[in-house]
Amino acid sequence: MTEHAPNRRIILATLVAGLTILLALGAYIFWPTPAPVRPFNVVPTADGATKSADEAVAAAGMSPADRRATEALVKAYILENPEIITDAVAILQRREVSKRLTAAGNEIAKPFPGAEAGNPKGDITIVEFTDYNCGFCRASVPDVQRLLKSDGNIRLVYRELPILSQSSRTAALWALAAARQGKHKAFHDALFAGGRAEESSIVAAARTARLDIDAARTFAASPQASQEIERNLAMMQQIGFNGTPTFIIGDQILEGALGFDALKSAVEKARRQG
Repeated sequence: MTEHAPNRRIILATLVAGLTILLALGAYIFWPTPAPVRPFNVVPTADGATKSADEAVAAAGMSPADRRATEALVKAYILENPEIITDAVAILQRREVSKRLTAAGNEIAKPFPGAEAGNPKGDITIVEFTDYNCGFCRASVPDVQRLLKSDGNIRLVYRELPILSQSSRTAALWALAAARQGKHKAFHDALFAGGRAEESSIVAAARTARLDIDAARTFAASPQASQEIERNLAMMQQIGFNGTPTFIIGDQILEGALGFDALKSAVEKARRQG
């Protein structure tokens, strides 16, 4: 599970698009007349799907009887093999994830100075977006720590993403101040161990991490710290998620308190893919 920002995107019409593609495929297989090329960068609608199917049928030179036969074959195939729908959705999702991460570029894995842990030269980078008032983020801390201890070739980049409350933002600003002093992980772990992020727990975590309190307070109020928070929020919108914790591992966007085994599997998958 994840803790979410108020807005949430909903992706619709995948099934309609899948049926249209299958119908067009059936027409191509049985009546292989070249069909006109259509753009695929538009959101499908029921009317659009019907129009596309009509055009494919016309291009293939199908009679009404041929069309009915093809539709019956496609329908029967889908009913007998319903898993092709979920398979198609999974492929589309992977392609969409890849596009979003490519669009975001290398900035994702470029940390605010000091906001990283693990092996700085590791072959796998994990980017973790977190909110200090997120219970699922707190639950993930021991799993992430265990992963770093068990695999010495992981680089962890922390991205502060305060989406739950004003005190979340205050905590995130202080975490950046801790990073500036080279003590981000110590502050990060101490604050999550201290419960809900509020004024008293933030100062207590800062003292546990042995921060220069005055310097931290000054930097937390600086434009530089606020700009980094806004950058992370914009990155969330660009990549297309709205909950914490969110982990980016290779070309995978993983949301929620996943547990050690799932995180380890994601790392292994990213390593295999190179």
